[in-house]
Amino acid sequence: MIRHEPGDVLARRYVLLERIATGGTSVLWRAHDRALERLVAVKVLQEERELARREARTTARLAHPDAIEVYDYGETVTAQGRVAAFVVLRLLDGVPLAERLLAGPLPWREAAATAARVARVLEAAHEQGIVHRDVSAENVLLTASGPKLLDFGIAAVAGDPDDERGTPPYVSPERVTGAPVHPAADVYALGVLLHQMLTGVTPYPETTWEELETARRTAPGPRPAGVPYEPAVLCQRCLDPDPAARPAAREVAERLTRTLARARLGRGLRRGATAVALAAFAGTALWLVPEWPSREAGPRSPAVADGRSPAVPRATPPAAPSSGAPPAATSSPAAPRAGSESGRQEPSTRLPPTAPLVSASPGYALVSRSLPRAVDRFHGALAAGAAAGRIRSDVALDLRQSLAHAASARQVAEVRRKLDDRLREGAVEPGLSGDLDGLLAEIAAVFRPA
Repeated sequence: MIRHEPGDVLARRYVLLERIATGGTSVLWRAHDRALERLVAVKVLQEERELARREARTTARLAHPDAIEVYDYGETVTAQGRVAAFVVLRLLDGVPLAERLLAGPLPWREAAATAARVARVLEAAHEQGIVHRDVSAENVLLTASGPKLLDFGIAAVAGDPDDERGTPPYVSPERVTGAPVHPAADVYALGVLLHQMLTGVTPYPETTWEELETARRTAPGPRPAGVPYEPAVLCQRCLDPDPAARPAAREVAERLTRTLARARLGRGLRRGATAVALAAFAGTALWLVPEWPSREAGPRSPAVADGRSPAVPRATPPAAPSSGAPPAATSSPAAPRAGSESGRQEPSTRLPPTAPLVSASPGYALVSRSLPRAVDRFHGALAAGAAAGRIRSDVALDLRQSLAHAASARQVAEVRRKLDDRLREGAVEPGLSGDLDGLLAEIAAVFRPA
């Protein structure tokens, strides 16, 4: 076994400071990069140099903000005269998901959000023909910026012969039979991970390859109990013993994102309904539709530039106490906001000029009101990123304008593709790209019919 001590220097550059973790074939160190004066993580392989080389090459190909970033690969002769291979990685501070699960299951929204982020990394890997093969709670790190998928050390190319590598509770049934490497195996592991996050335990008891070989699963996977229907059913689909019946990683990410967006919307609507009931009880006229800017207030939103009021269904206001009739609705956006006869000022909600207007079909009436917050957050992230130099100013302006003209989930998807292109060009930092993509996913989910 290759042994290192604090203070050892690899490749005359990386000073090992302290052990972070020890695995079966590797040791992870916190280290100091003397050339660039920064802290890094150094993974030293104790036996297989080819494994370290493959991990470095595979991870370097995968440009995704939620996959750990590889800085360097090297080989060095130790003090014992042996050759050691090492991979230099970005140093991340966080808690392994496996450690977090020791305290019990996650709230279902947190579990769904974590699974969605991991699914996005797998989607990017699968698009390049890379299969991770070791998605597990040990290989997900919970950081301040969200979950990160680690350790592509045993990743393989789709279609290659499989071997008995990976963490047994997460290994799909077809891998035990010697089927070629396939992305569906990662989706199965993601299903195990989601089940574990939702319930606190893995769906099956097997912990060794020998136990897996005797299990021979053919029945549908278990559905986690005590959680909402949509994530529970999706988890069950991921665990299907038939690889062809499992959803793709992209579908998993999109469905979980939509489920979370609807849950947030539902909570907002419930709070709004409570406010309406209280206002009606007090005799207050409370409107649930946006106030559109008047001619005196400046330029209008492009969505209402034709001078017509948007055809968004509005709640019927309570009767005015003085006349017994509701206040008359006006089609003119220039109508003044005068107080009611009782002297109270009507509250208003104003959409930002760049917010797209959703069609007034019945399924969209309530959903459209959650757009301003999501759009504002996207524009705020763009502005902060441009100010910090994390995204080119011309790219930030282009993304802002592209979203301003988006009026459907499909058009928001075009903005996401444009963001991916700019990431590959190096015009936006990976971390900011991940945050922006997550916000665009929320916006796209809001556009979908209720």
